[in-house]
Amino acid sequence: MYEFLKVETNQGVCTITLNRPEVYNAMNDGITYELQDVLKAVKKDPEARVVVLTGEGKAFCSGQDLKAASGDEKRSFIASLQKRYNPIIRAMRNLPKPIICRLNGVAAGAGCSIALACDIIVAAEESMLTEVFVNIGLVLDSGSSYFLPRLVGSAKAFELSTMGSRVKGREAFELGLVNKVVPLAELDDAVKAYTDYYASAPTKAIGLMKKMLNKAGSSSLDEMLDYEAYCQEIAGSSHDYKEGVNAFLEKRKAEFKGI
Repeated sequence: MYEFLKVETNQGVCTITLNRPEVYNAMNDGITYELQDVLKAVKKDPEARVVVLTGEGKAFCSGQDLKAASGDEKRSFIASLQKRYNPIIRAMRNLPKPIICRLNGVAAGAGCSIALACDIIVAAEESMLTEVFVNIGLVLDSGSSYFLPRLVGSAKAFELSTMGSRVKGREAFELGLVNKVVPLAELDDAVKAYTDYYASAPTKAIGLMKKMLNKAGSSSLDEMLDYEAYCQEIAGSSHDYKEGVNAFLEKRKAEFKGI
């Protein structure tokens, strides 16, 4: 179905693998449009309750495929971002399901931006994040200027972006860029601990909380109090709320359906 992606859904977990290992999963036009399409499909798929995003081979994603882009002398950066990259980031943040980044290797440039746009990052110690844009005279894009200062603060974000610093897995954890770091050999088990939880969690409530946390960054306390009340009304009408209450009263584990 896809030329540049591997997509598999199993027991509530949709795994999307960037599949251009020969170029460290660099982003060409095809892979960006395929990623947009699969995110739309996952949003509509009731069987997919958590998404894992990773890369095939040694890298997560090395960013824009500069060799592919160099053949188009009239290429517009605005058009490229608005048509190819920005829709991916918006789709990720608007997806009402958790996205876990399985950071198996280097994430550079737009690849770093895509990793930071995930809800949770589980990184191998051998992995690396780098905002490499400055090395070719470009600025942050694909959401990095939004995510990076929120994660590490403005001063550290300035350093990392303007110096193109390479941040390995353990340092990334210490800076707050990733949620968990483990040796590469233990990466799958660490990711599975998250997917096992989210695949059987109250997905509707988690999707609403994701929207709330997205909104909180640009809202006042009063606005968020009102929005919390609005979202709680929706959550309180869900199947999973009723199941959660019944399970509590009956002293058993809840069996959430994600609805």
